[in-house]
Amino acid sequence: MKTSFVKNGMLACLGILLVFTSCSKDEDTEVGTDDATAAITAEQSKQTAEAEMSTDEVFNIIELAYAENEEGAGRNQSYFPDCVTITISSENGVVFVTLDFGAGCELQNGAYVSGKINFTYGPPVAGTVTVTYTLEDFTHNNRAVEGSGSLFRERTNDNGNPQHTVNHELVITWPNGVVAQADGTRVAEWIEGVGSGTWMDNVFSVTGNRDIEFNTGFSHYAIVTEALRKEVTCPHFVSGAVEITRNNGMGTLDFGEGDCDNLAVLTVNGQEIIIILD
Repeated sequence: MKTSFVKNGMLACLGILLVFTSCSKDEDTEVGTDDATAAITAEQSKQTAEAEMSTDEVFNIIELAYAENEEGAGRNQSYFPDCVTITISSENGVVFVTLDFGAGCELQNGAYVSGKINFTYGPPVAGTVTVTYTLEDFTHNNRAVEGSGSLFRERTNDNGNPQHTVNHELVITWPNGVVAQADGTRVAEWIEGVGSGTWMDNVFSVTGNRDIEFNTGFSHYAIVTEALRKEVTCPHFVSGAVEITRNNGMGTLDFGEGDCDNLAVLTVNGQEIIIILD
């Protein structure tokens, strides 16, 4: 990665984790015929998963960049390729960072992003730091992601691991004009690979909930019922489950038992459908 120091100062921060993935358009038929079952379809789950993937990618980037720049997490092998330009400056103990992905940049996990993520933070206080971020013309896999907010990071949680919590309000826009407002709380604990100096053994455990409102007229509420395991070498969650509620319908999206694959199982009223993740 290319790093430009505008002033001498602390190294940059940016963070985390994780990604819901998008579902195949081949799976766009309704799961059932009664009102409750019909309230959740594979196509709607696809859109929800895509929104989750884009928002989680933002925080994944922030967490990994923060760990690399402040804690030397990438001293042996960085998560960020040469197409990312990182600019860092500091003033009166406050650090200002810009991650510039240009017109397009493929990250190590295969995600394709463009635009900028700007963030700032002050000195840690009692092992914690608040990172304030703003997205500038940022896209993830051709979806525009807009918004700003703050991320609270603990160097050591009750389990002795780094952890961050973020309450987010982001807007995702698809190329076809579909718009989603994604609001929620996300907690990501870094459970493996801390201090190894490379991104390749990093694993996160993700919990939280979110409301997603679409301009097409439907909304989803999703809550993690079984912690999602995110191995950074894999583009998808490898295990965990999310409960999804839409209008009168309720379903569960299960990401498996630990294999790195692109499959999840949507279950509604006892009926199962396999979702193929991009």
